[in-house]
Amino acid sequence: MSKVILKGYIIVPHEDLSVVEQALSTHIQLTLAEAGCLVFQVTQHDRDPNRFDVYEEFVDRAAFNAHQARVKNSHWGGVTLNVARHYEICEE
Repeated sequence: MSKVILKGYIIVPHEDLSVVEQALSTHIQLTLAEAGCLVFQVTQHDRDPNRFDVYEEFVDRAAFNAHQARVKNSHWGGVTLNVARHYEICEE
Protein backbone atom coordinates (compact mmCIF):
# COMPACT_ATOMS: atom_id res chain seq x y z
CA MET A 1 0.00 0.00 0.00
CA SER A 2 1.63 3.23 -1.19
CA LYS A 3 0.84 6.78 -0.19
CA VAL A 4 -0.29 8.93 -3.16
CA ILE A 5 1.04 12.48 -3.47
CA LEU A 6 -0.21 15.10 -5.89
CA LYS A 7 1.72 18.34 -6.25
CA GLY A 8 1.63 21.17 -8.71
CA TYR A 9 -0.59 24.12 -9.45
CA ILE A 10 -3.72 25.31 -11.19
CA ILE A 11 -4.24 28.42 -13.29
CA VAL A 12 -7.70 29.92 -12.90
CA PRO A 13 -9.08 32.06 -15.74
CA HIS A 14 -9.65 35.64 -14.62
CA GLU A 15 -13.41 35.41 -15.22
CA ASP A 16 -13.64 32.41 -12.83
CA LEU A 17 -11.31 33.73 -10.11
CA SER A 18 -13.94 35.18 -7.77
CA VAL A 19 -16.11 32.06 -7.68
CA VAL A 20 -13.07 29.79 -7.20
CA GLU A 21 -11.81 31.93 -4.32
CA GLN A 22 -15.27 31.77 -2.69
CA ALA A 23 -15.52 27.97 -3.06
CA LEU A 24 -11.97 27.15 -1.94
CA SER A 25 -12.41 27.04 1.84
CA THR A 26 -15.38 24.65 1.60
CA HIS A 27 -13.45 22.46 -0.84
CA ILE A 28 -10.51 22.28 1.57
CA GLN A 29 -12.76 21.45 4.55
CA LEU A 30 -14.60 18.70 2.66
CA THR A 31 -11.38 17.17 1.39
CA LEU A 32 -9.68 17.16 4.80
CA ALA A 33 -12.73 15.32 6.17
CA GLU A 34 -12.40 12.52 3.60
CA ALA A 35 -11.25 9.11 4.77
CA GLY A 36 -7.61 8.66 3.84
CA CYS A 37 -6.72 12.33 3.35
CA LEU A 38 -3.44 13.09 5.14
CA VAL A 39 -2.59 16.55 3.78
CA PHE A 40 -4.51 18.93 1.54
CA GLN A 41 -3.18 22.40 0.80
CA VAL A 42 -4.28 24.85 -1.87
CA THR A 43 -2.61 28.24 -1.62
CA GLN A 44 -3.07 31.28 -3.82
CA HIS A 45 0.28 32.42 -5.20
CA ASP A 46 1.71 35.66 -3.78
CA ARG A 47 2.55 37.29 -7.13
CA ASP A 48 0.02 35.65 -9.45
CA PRO A 49 -3.55 35.67 -8.10
CA ASN A 50 -4.67 33.28 -10.85
CA ARG A 51 -2.23 30.59 -9.73
CA PHE A 52 -2.97 28.26 -6.82
CA ASP A 53 -0.29 25.87 -5.58
CA VAL A 54 -1.65 22.42 -4.69
CA TYR A 55 -0.22 19.70 -2.45
CA GLU A 56 -2.17 16.57 -1.49
CA GLU A 57 -1.35 13.32 0.31
CA PHE A 58 -3.66 10.33 0.59
CA VAL A 59 -3.00 7.07 2.43
CA ASP A 60 -3.36 4.99 -0.74
CA ARG A 61 -4.61 4.91 -4.33
CA ALA A 62 -8.16 3.95 -3.27
CA ALA A 63 -8.46 7.07 -1.05
CA PHE A 64 -7.00 9.25 -3.81
CA ASN A 65 -9.41 7.80 -6.39
CA ALA A 66 -12.37 8.32 -4.03
CA HIS A 67 -11.32 11.96 -3.65
CA GLN A 68 -11.09 12.41 -7.41
CA ALA A 69 -14.56 10.89 -7.90
CA ARG A 70 -16.10 13.10 -5.21
CA VAL A 71 -14.53 16.26 -6.60
CA LYS A 72 -15.64 15.50 -10.14
CA ASN A 73 -19.30 15.67 -9.08
CA SER A 74 -18.95 18.47 -6.52
CA HIS A 75 -19.51 22.24 -6.59
CA TRP A 76 -15.72 22.63 -6.74
CA GLY A 77 -15.59 20.40 -9.79
CA GLY A 78 -18.09 22.66 -11.52
CA VAL A 79 -16.44 25.98 -10.69
CA THR A 80 -13.00 24.70 -11.72
CA LEU A 81 -14.07 23.20 -15.04
CA ASN A 82 -12.03 25.78 -17.01
CA VAL A 83 -8.95 25.62 -14.77
CA ALA A 84 -5.61 24.56 -16.30
CA ARG A 85 -4.13 21.83 -14.12
CA HIS A 86 -0.39 21.21 -13.89
CA TYR A 87 0.09 18.22 -11.57
CA GLU A 88 2.59 15.52 -10.82
CA ILE A 89 1.24 12.41 -9.10
CA CYS A 90 3.54 9.88 -7.47
CA GLU A 91 3.33 6.98 -5.04
CA GLU A 92 5.68 6.49 -2.11
